[in-house]
Amino acid sequence: MIAAASLLFAALVSAGTTYEVGPGRTLAELDQVPWESLQAGDAVTIHARPEPYRGKFVLCVRGTKENPIVIRGVRDADGNRPVIDGRDAVTRSQLNYWNEARGVVKIGGANRPADVTPAYVRLEGLEIRGGREPFYFEGRDGRTAYAENAAAVFIEKGEQITLRDCALRDSGNGLFVAPASRDVRVEGCELDGNGNPGSAYEHNAYTSALGMTYEGNAFGPLREGALGNNLKDRSAGLVVRANRIEGGNRQLDLVDAGHGELSAHPSYATTTVVGNLLIEPENAGNNQIVHHGGDSDHYENYRPGGLRFEYNTVVTRRPGITTLLSLSSPKGVATVRGNVFVAPEGGRPVVSTGPGRVELGVNWFARRWQPGAAERVTGGEHVLSGRDPGFVADHFAPAEGSPLVDAGPADVAPPPVRFAVPVGTTLRDDAGRPDLGAFPRGAKSTE
Repeated sequence: MIAAASLLFAALVSAGTTYEVGPGRTLAELDQVPWESLQAGDAVTIHARPEPYRGKFVLCVRGTKENPIVIRGVRDADGNRPVIDGRDAVTRSQLNYWNEARGVVKIGGANRPADVTPAYVRLEGLEIRGGREPFYFEGRDGRTAYAENAAAVFIEKGEQITLRDCALRDSGNGLFVAPASRDVRVEGCELDGNGNPGSAYEHNAYTSALGMTYEGNAFGPLREGALGNNLKDRSAGLVVRANRIEGGNRQLDLVDAGHGELSAHPSYATTTVVGNLLIEPENAGNNQIVHHGGDSDHYENYRPGGLRFEYNTVVTRRPGITTLLSLSSPKGVATVRGNVFVAPEGGRPVVSTGPGRVELGVNWFARRWQPGAAERVTGGEHVLSGRDPGFVADHFAPAEGSPLVDAGPADVAPPPVRFAVPVGTTLRDDAGRPDLGAFPRGAKSTE
């Protein structure tokens, strides 16, 4: 009986249909995939081809932990992901869903299939682009323009949703996640070239969920002329770990949820930013790296508690003032430990502005650093300072003999993983006491 039960369980776990899309496959185009009838354990495998797939679809389906629903791209011989392009894309006629103009790929919110909260859905290995003005698509209402705030991927609602090894670009928002979502993970993805010229309201990522994790992603500059932030978030339980984030009005804009369930949840009290490489280009966007608190003027909803800012490497190329943290909530407290803050000769690194408090531990800051809001910054006596952090040439990892080596705080462990070039993570290995910053000695931090 036990053996029979085990065989039955194995069969259930492996259940599912695989739909193959691409040249020489059973299905040639995305509108031939039965998106409306996917079941737990099903997979859609999309093979790369020279021309993009011009299709768009909704995923309003539920997998399980043992049998997720997986939409997987297969790269070509040159390593190129299959491309789903929203420009002139066609929606499968059997689908009928609202907010069709808000995304190339949409998760949650449909009339056909019947509306459910999607669960255990994974998108892997795809490049998704072209969800923006002035592009059009062919949908339930005929030829339709994308909304100004359209996204490459729009998660209207869902739980246990994972994006892995995807590239989201050339859209209003690269990723947009609405507050009815929970437990969303973005891993090893590339987000760049999004936003709208002259607008500050669209971003490489704009997310609001109960449980939101970014790990091992490479965020690049926004679209030319766009004024948005790189990563803007209103989540409860936000974790930003081991990413590379370069450019944007701010690299991180972590503001109020403005939604009852999120702002009332215990996890809303802590925001975790650890092990990231944050790069500020010369004279680009705001001179603040991280904003934490709120921007709605509903001060009762501002992030009330702690920002854990640990083992990050912050590199500014701005010749004047660069402010590490803008803390707009008077209840906010940032613990800043194990970080490296590098500025050019003549640059002026500033720790904090705003009414929130900062507790400094052991960090390395470029010389001439200033606390900023001095009466709200404590622990400056723990900060190491100098002219040169001792990086390996063209890298952001310390060389032997660097003042960063073995200088990490003894009471604060570094994250277990670090960013791995060009995207993703690998185990972080500190020989002995932790080194300061996002990379231990010997790590490769650039290509």
